[in-house]
Amino acid sequence: MRIPDHPTRIRQMLQGRLKKLTASSPILAASLSSYTHRCGRPSCRCHHGGPLHSGQHLTFKEGGKTRSVYVPQDLLPEARAWVAEHQRLKQLLQEIHLLSLALVRTHTRHRRRQAGRP
Repeated sequence: MRIPDHPTRIRQMLQGRLKKLTASSPILAASLSSYTHRCGRPSCRCHHGGPLHSGQHLTFKEGGKTRSVYVPQDLLPEARAWVAEHQRLKQLLQEIHLLSLALVRTHTRHRRRQAGRP
């Protein structure tokens, strides 16, 4: 993202990003990962050299520890959307931070220009 020099343009970009800050779905601050495993039934194909079963976990931090939660197959598309929504908001907050910082940095220089000083 290119940050403009003029405070008015910075404010316009900042306002545009603040309007996008509303969440359109639930938010999951987690990572979605796939894994393979054996199911535990002795008669299953996975115990006799066949393909293993696949599953999905959400991994997140809770109280300083990494936790995992199994995601059922029918909830997988929604969980992906929720994780993507978190990523979108995280990126948006980073851009808002950079624009706010640029606004603070350009404040003094802009005030001096308005007063007629170089």
